[in-house]
Amino acid sequence: MTQSIINSTIKPFSATAFHNGEFVPVSEQDLLGKWSVVFFYPADFTFVCPTELGDMADHYAKLQEMGVEVYSVSTDTHFTHKAWHASSDTIGKINYPMIGDPTGAITRNFGVMIEEDGLALRGTFVMNPEGEVKVAEIHDLGIGRSASELVRKIQAAQYVATHDGEVCPAAWQPGEETLAPSIDLVGKI
Repeated sequence: MTQSIINSTIKPFSATAFHNGEFVPVSEQDLLGKWSVVFFYPADFTFVCPTELGDMADHYAKLQEMGVEVYSVSTDTHFTHKAWHASSDTIGKINYPMIGDPTGAITRNFGVMIEEDGLALRGTFVMNPEGEVKVAEIHDLGIGRSASELVRKIQAAQYVATHDGEVCPAAWQPGEETLAPSIDLVGKI
């Protein structure tokens, strides 16, 4: 990436997702008005990917309680997502939309396309209700992500968004003290 994606606005897209047993249209408009996670992974029917998507499925109810919608994305088609959902117990428990991006347009918009392979890196992007990216995390293919750590990051992003002038220190958890940056804190932390 030549410039940071943080605070950029999601680019327009149009795709089809497999969601709740149906094929549904999804666009950037669906991500507006609520907190959203766009969760890229390399491919269906692979190895690390189902562990990540299953972990996200296990945390989905918590994210929904927080007002967050999750969208998984790979360069597979929505048809492949349906087949994987039907054939894997782990993937079968997914209740969030699984977006097919066979042209790679969405994957390129987020800067996570591996061009020579036509696959996505492991990229996680959290957007606020205005569609601005507030969290971006990109992993190499062999490094799986943690949904519980993602939940904590979203809690921090939501807290900062509603508490002007406050910031969350490292490993902050809801209910813990935050910081109010000022000259008085310089050199004291």
